[in-house]
Amino acid sequence: MKILAFVDLHGNIALLKRIVVESKNYELVVCAGDISNFEHNLSTLLAMLAKATPPVLIIPGNHETPEALQEACSKHPKLLFLHRGLYKAKGISFVGYGTGGFSIVDKGFEGFAERVKPHLSGKVVLITHAPPHKTKLDIVLGEHRGSKSIRKFITSVKPVLAICGHFHETEGQEDYIGRTRIVNPGKRGKLLVIQ
Repeated sequence: MKILAFVDLHGNIALLKRIVVESKNYELVVCAGDISNFEHNLSTLLAMLAKATPPVLIIPGNHETPEALQEACSKHPKLLFLHRGLYKAKGISFVGYGTGGFSIVDKGFEGFAERVKPHLSGKVVLITHAPPHKTKLDIVLGEHRGSKSIRKFITSVKPVLAICGHFHETEGQEDYIGRTRIVNPGKRGKLLVIQ
């Protein structure tokens, strides 16, 4: 499956237009949060994103509340709100959990993870706004600031891919936890292939 993933767009309409045009070459689009700047123009941004060719999985970042994003997504059948959710396609289980990004331990995520694990099948892709702890993607001012809760899920479930963002300093970087590829696709988007 060919996926176009992006994160931390923060209202950049020019880049969003480019992502929508490029989406015709992909089977799925993933937004890992912060499409807006504190929900400014959120409805407009999502109306634009809904013009993407394939379905779009989207989670809130720390600039959107789950309620506002879910309400705005509900007006566009192509936008699939995935916060605390599971989406299955082509033998792949996509697990989504947004918001936050500042908690080293996230009990909300841990509770959700335990509930979703029995429903996973095939290959697993984790989509979070926050990065996992102790990787190249969570270093800010020389310290690891990512989520230990997310890292625990990755070491337990061993997804083939984890998409995240939040820390702009690590935009475009990748790392691995075991065999799991961890990617911050950045605001320009990145091609990710699952075979």
